[in-house]
Amino acid sequence: MNFLQKIIYKLLAAKEKSLKIRLDKHLKRSATNATSKTVMSGTATLTLSTETQKNAELVRENVAAIVKKTDGNPLELLKFIESKGTPIYRPANADKFLNLIGEEEGFITELKGKPALLLNLFTGNGISFKSKPMFVMREGNIDPYYFLHHFYKWYAMRYKLPGFDYTAQKLLKISLRNANDKRLKNLTLDEMLALKEAIARDNEASDFVIQLAKHKDGSKQVLKKMQDGGANV
Repeated sequence: MNFLQKIIYKLLAAKEKSLKIRLDKHLKRSATNATSKTVMSGTATLTLSTETQKNAELVRENVAAIVKKTDGNPLELLKFIESKGTPIYRPANADKFLNLIGEEEGFITELKGKPALLLNLFTGNGISFKSKPMFVMREGNIDPYYFLHHFYKWYAMRYKLPGFDYTAQKLLKISLRNANDKRLKNLTLDEMLALKEAIARDNEASDFVIQLAKHKDGSKQVLKKMQDGGANV
């Protein structure tokens, strides 16, 4: 594991620990998501997430099989994505536009409000303040590791793993930009659980790509490319 990987994992671990501490402060409350249930009693926090863990393992196995079949070729993976009904847009200036609305090239989860309106107009989806999940990136060569990170998250969303709803993804983006953002200091229990799931899904995708890179040709440049937010090389 290189220095950059250690830093990223340390930050993710710190976020998870911080969320755990804050969750423990909510006594005698419970919340549920599609496949997990978290129960708080006193100072103990018990997460009953057997189904989520099972599905996360299945996602990993399935993505590994797809990558093996396609040899991780981004163009083949794009065909697979499109065959499942997720739209793909590749305008030349995608990176510049996405930067304006606070998104990065690749898989874009559901958006709401002004960013959704602008994205819908940009992709020719009419006037709406809510956008559907889609892929948006420039034409040209695509870095396979960067793309695979986005493909993994897309597949996990299709498998209905928690952490991909609008609130969860919005909080994840805020935390990735600035872990000390004031908006993260007074989250409700449901918001904290949503963020925790979103972090877990992002971490699972990163870990899959890192392990694949190690197996193939080492992971020296993988994390840098993934964090740079550029789909083209």
